[in-house]
Amino acid sequence: MKKILAIFILLSSSHALACEGENYDQFDFWLGHWNVTTPAGKVAGTNDISQELNNCVLHEHYSTPSGYQGNSYTIYDIVFDKWHQTWVDNSGTLLELDGGLQGNNMVLQGKGKDPQGNLLIHRITWTPNEDGTVRQHWQQSADQGQSWTTLFDGLYTKSEKK
Repeated sequence: MKKILAIFILLSSSHALACEGENYDQFDFWLGHWNVTTPAGKVAGTNDISQELNNCVLHEHYSTPSGYQGNSYTIYDIVFDKWHQTWVDNSGTLLELDGGLQGNNMVLQGKGKDPQGNLLIHRITWTPNEDGTVRQHWQQSADQGQSWTTLFDGLYTKSEKK
């Protein structure tokens, strides 16, 4: 029994340190409680981004006044040296994105399909601004990245959690 306990403690302590270091901090600018607005200043929703599971996972809780809700799980994958995000929402959407820092921007992208089965590329860019806000720009391409259409453009402003 003592051997099992010692192994458990050893494994637990090594995992507690597993998600530390500058690569794991690259997306910290997105952490917090946010009010999200459109470029026209209209309320888009609220977003709560927290670190969980020994700071290995960023967990996003997004909601809008109309009842739309979504959650994402974002993790730095040390094996492949990239960030990965899985997004799910209450309309049945699944979006899987990969990428990393490009300058000061976090850029993740992934493939999807439109209702007719045509290939799409989704790209989301998070830009930390000097005033502490964050811009999230979600784009889609139907021509393998030759041209892009904006699906969402939101400005995140810190708020106090309710």
